[in-house]
Amino acid sequence: METALTVIILIICALLALVVLAQNPKGGGLAAGFTGAQQIGGVQRTADFLEKSTWTLSGALMVLCLISAGVQSGDSTGSSLDDPIEQTDEAGAATDDGATEESSDEAPE
Repeated sequence: METALTVIILIICALLALVVLAQNPKGGGLAAGFTGAQQIGGVQRTADFLEKSTWTLSGALMVLCLISAGVQSGDSTGSSLDDPIEQTDEAGAATDDGATEESSDEAPE
């Protein structure tokens, strides 16, 4: 299921990138000189469609990312950030907190 979610997320990302690149910038800059050309042939309807599809795709991407994170955190086979890291001392024995066990009678060399 995780693989299917990943593939769907990648497809939505690609579509979102294409939709955003197809939009005309709404601010000034270089596009300000071409304002007369925007009145030709239903450009306003195309801009409305592209804006609605941008919001739809970004919302779907957010929801799918949250679902993917929930599926991954529910998986008990992976490691968690809350799990302590098991460290070993020089002899190869595992310790809980990473501290090496030394007896109080021995002085460190």
